[in-house]
Amino acid sequence: MSDARSRAFLTVIPEVHADLVRGLASAVRIGILGLLRQHGPLNVNQIGARLNLPQSTVAANVLVLEECALIETEVIKARKGQQKVCHVRFDDIVIRLDGPSLTQRSDLVEVSMPLGLYTSCNVSAPCGLCSRRGVIGMLDVPDFFLDPARVEAALIWFSRGFVEYKFPNNAKLVGASVEGLEFSMELSSEVPGTSLDWPSDISLWVNGVKLGTWTSPSDYGDRRGTLTPRWWKLEGSQYGRLTTWRVTPRGTFFDGVRLSDVTLDDLALPEHHSIRLRIGIEEGAAHPGGVNIFGGGFGNHDQDIVMRLRLSQ
Repeated sequence: MSDARSRAFLTVIPEVHADLVRGLASAVRIGILGLLRQHGPLNVNQIGARLNLPQSTVAANVLVLEECALIETEVIKARKGQQKVCHVRFDDIVIRLDGPSLTQRSDLVEVSMPLGLYTSCNVSAPCGLCSRRGVIGMLDVPDFFLDPARVEAALIWFSRGFVEYKFPNNAKLVGASVEGLEFSMELSSEVPGTSLDWPSDISLWVNGVKLGTWTSPSDYGDRRGTLTPRWWKLEGSQYGRLTTWRVTPRGTFFDGVRLSDVTLDDLALPEHHSIRLRIGIEEGAAHPGGVNIFGGGFGNHDQDIVMRLRLSQ
């Protein structure tokens, strides 16, 4: 029996994910997904043989599934030339037909920030960036954190320092007051190789105000991350903990537990056109064990850094 914690789920909202609906709108593509889910990775010829389909038909539909990220493919050496091997990314796909999600309500604004769109950084090696396809630049060279290819980053790690993002202050744009501010991201410690016992004090700042610190216990390298690409070595960090940092008028909470006395008033949100989020290892941290930030396509949760603003009615 499979471990439910390692299963990969995908929720499709038709109003938002039109490309995914297109990818699923074919009996052939549904058949390919089911076959890969049942039998594991297969090449194009094997898929065609098992589904009794021409290679050209399989290749065309594999391309559609690849473009909408429902499968991953890798080209490997074959006896004669090369072959494309296909891997299914999700165990369960749910299509929601109950209307727009909560993120589209007028009192809740949600913004997903790609990992590579940080506006400033200052990091120390060991460090690096990866896209879903491979390493960006060179490992352990901080200068590559300025490489334009960083916009494709799906995994970022560093031992010291920070990355900082600018989110739009939608509340100021519409003239509303903020009742709650929340950030969600998948984090872990960072250690060369892997260690289940590697504490790290990871801190968050908003508009220059420190919200608090969470001590990550590990780099979570005990098993492959649900979404982590197969080319990523098993000796590296595999996944993290999906953390939630919530600032309210009463204080700041980490995964529902009070973290600090920092309130919304301390952040002075009405005075800023942007909301600056800094993630890093504070100078003088008791456990300076580095940080991994996982984005879509890595780890166990298919998301980047998400900000949610709860607005007054």
